[in-house]
Amino acid sequence: MKHIKRTATAVALAASALLVTACSSGTTPDTAKNAADGKPIVNKENWPKKIPTSGLTKDLSLPLEAYMASYEDQVTVEQAANDLQQSCMKDYGIDLTLPQAGANPPPSDNDANIERRYGITDRAEAEKYGYELPPALQEHTKQTMRDLSGVEVEVLTGHTKPEAPKNPKEIKAGEPIAVPNQGTKPARAEYNGKKLKTGGCIGWSKEQLGTKEADPTFVAQLAGDSLVQSMKDDKVIKAITAWSSCMGGKGHTGLADPYKAMDQGVTNDGQPSQESIALAVDDIDCKKQTDLVKIWFGVESAIQDQQIADNKSRLTGIKEQHGREITAARKEMAAYVR
Repeated sequence: MKHIKRTATAVALAASALLVTACSSGTTPDTAKNAADGKPIVNKENWPKKIPTSGLTKDLSLPLEAYMASYEDQVTVEQAANDLQQSCMKDYGIDLTLPQAGANPPPSDNDANIERRYGITDRAEAEKYGYELPPALQEHTKQTMRDLSGVEVEVLTGHTKPEAPKNPKEIKAGEPIAVPNQGTKPARAEYNGKKLKTGGCIGWSKEQLGTKEADPTFVAQLAGDSLVQSMKDDKVIKAITAWSSCMGGKGHTGLADPYKAMDQGVTNDGQPSQESIALAVDDIDCKKQTDLVKIWFGVESAIQDQQIADNKSRLTGIKEQHGREITAARKEMAAYVR
C-alpha cells in the first residue's frame, strides 16, 4: 500500500509545479516569437484542455477540479505579476525583461491530472507515443534573462543579492554548497531618489494583485487522498482485477494496476518502442473493455463530494481567492495592453 499511496499522490500532484514565469514587456502569448528560430515562445495550441476532448476521460471533470486554478488562469496571474514588476523596475530607471509565462505547458490543465490519473487513457496518442508525452510537451523552450546587478536584485526582491555558491574545493565535509537566500540582507532604503517598496517590486506586484500563499497545496492533497481512498473501494479493486486479467490474456502478466503498466512502458530515452506502444494500446483497450475508468471516476467523484462537504468553508475561501486574483490579473493585463 505504501507504493500505491506514493504513486497516487505523485499522479495527483504531477501538474502543480510546472508553471513557468510570466511574459515580457510589450508582448502577448499569441504574438511573442523566439528570435533564435522564429517559433512562438508561447504556443497556446500546446496548452492542455480544461476538460479532455478525447480518450476515455473525454468530458470528465472531478468535483475538486472546481477548486483548482486552471493553467490558463495561472499563466494570466503570472503574466500580470511580471508586467507589474517590469513597470515597477522601470520607475527606478531599470529596464528588465522577464521570461514569458506559458512557454512550457504541463500535460494537464490542473492538479487532478485527469488524463493520466488512472493511467493512460487516449488510444490515438498511445498508438503514436506509447506511454510517452507528445513531442511538443517534451520540448523545453529556454528563455534567458540577463544577470542582475546587486542593486537591481534589491529593487526587485527587497533584499540583497544572495552570496555566490562556495567553491567546492573550499567546502568542508558535510557543509552545504549553498543555502537559499544565503547571506541576504534587507535592501537599501531607496534607489535613484525613490524609496524601495516592501518586498521589492515582486512584493508590490503581489500586493496589487492580492495574491496569497495560503493553502497552496490543500486541494491537491485532498485529491491525492481521494485517489488513495478510491483504490481501496471494492468496485475499483474488482475493476482493476478485471483489467489485470484482461492484460494477462494479451500476454502482459504480473501487472497489478495501471501504474505498473506505466512503469513498465515508459522508456529511458523518451522514445517509444514497438513493445511499449503495443503495451499502451492493450492497456487502454482493457480499460475500455472492463469500464475501469468510468468505475474508478465514479467512485472517486463520490469521495470528493464528501471531501467538499467536509471542507466546504475552506474550499470556498480558496475558490474565492482564485477568483479575486484572476479578476485583478485580467484587469491589469487589460490596462497594460492599452
